[in-house]
Amino acid sequence: MNHIKRTIRHLFTLLFFTGIVAQGISQNATTLRTPDGKRVSTDVLTAHIEKAMDSIGIPGLSIAIVNDGKIAYHKALGLANLKTKEPVTTKTIFEGASLSKPLFAYFIMKMVEKGELDLDKPIYPFLKSIFKEGIVEEKSMDAYKTITPRIILSHGTGIPNWVKGKPISIAFTPGTDFSYSGEAYQHLGAAFGLKKGIGWGGELDTLIIKEVALPIQMDRTIYTWNEIFEEDVAHGHIDGKTNPEINRYKRVGPGFSLHSDAEDYAHFLIEMMDPKNVKQETIDEMLTEHNKFKQDNEVYKETGQTGWGLGFAQKPTPNGLMHLHTGNNKDFQAYTMFIPDQKYGFVMFGNSDNLFPLLDTIEKLLGEHF
Repeated sequence: MNHIKRTIRHLFTLLFFTGIVAQGISQNATTLRTPDGKRVSTDVLTAHIEKAMDSIGIPGLSIAIVNDGKIAYHKALGLANLKTKEPVTTKTIFEGASLSKPLFAYFIMKMVEKGELDLDKPIYPFLKSIFKEGIVEEKSMDAYKTITPRIILSHGTGIPNWVKGKPISIAFTPGTDFSYSGEAYQHLGAAFGLKKGIGWGGELDTLIIKEVALPIQMDRTIYTWNEIFEEDVAHGHIDGKTNPEINRYKRVGPGFSLHSDAEDYAHFLIEMMDPKNVKQETIDEMLTEHNKFKQDNEVYKETGQTGWGLGFAQKPTPNGLMHLHTGNNKDFQAYTMFIPDQKYGFVMFGNSDNLFPLLDTIEKLLGEHF
């Protein structure tokens, strides 16, 4: 593992000294353009957020907004640790929870673009060497063998979100309905790692950093733990109490293990709207609706979201098609959205179990974001 840590450290250092992280950031903006075309003062927005954080009881926050393909707003607010009163800084990283999935989907799509993986061939042949009896119920095994990366990335597997050690029972013929599944993402990560002969630990993370994170200016984003971030990681909080433990993941969890911050993730949103590291055709494929919700789908009825692309949920708005994703690891929560037609993006990471009421408050100032 030491050689992996040295490689990552070297890549981060190289990125810093070449000045790449400074590109695409407009920190002098005094107003922001909202998706519906209004202008909002950054000072007013910051005061609005800080007041809401205090009222809701949110310990810490990293938030960024993209305007016209640049980061126009980035703030690190509050405390990384309520117990020690350590402040959140622009170096603080948070658990991204399910915001892990869209970035991993982008990585998979780059591998597809490079010919390393076929989007429409089943992943089971790559998993056969580690498959044990009881992982999948016998009645679901034939269906499992048909599952492809496209079906996984668009949440059409029929696999539960998490099985927690129980045998997998597939609810419907894969590719015919919607069922959000972090578990399926885990299987895709393992399948690709095994296909490459590198497993799903630090070597896979190093590949993600090399192929995705650094090329799109994400220098504080990891799926497995690296000790160079030890002093800059936020602690999670539940009911106002600090979790003393830090999740130092040793294996890539495509569905949950991301550590990052809002500025880094905003660079990903910029890439999704103006790709430099993959072909436009790859982004177009990701943003195409691959799994349309049925009329009786609860998500559709409750949120107005209409379906899923390869990595992001989708929702039509008066300002253009919104692509979005939530994240919830209980003591960490996160949210992101972007509207390509507006070149507008939004992302926030919080270190507590009560982040989403803040989004409601922000919408009162900035308009519809979810």
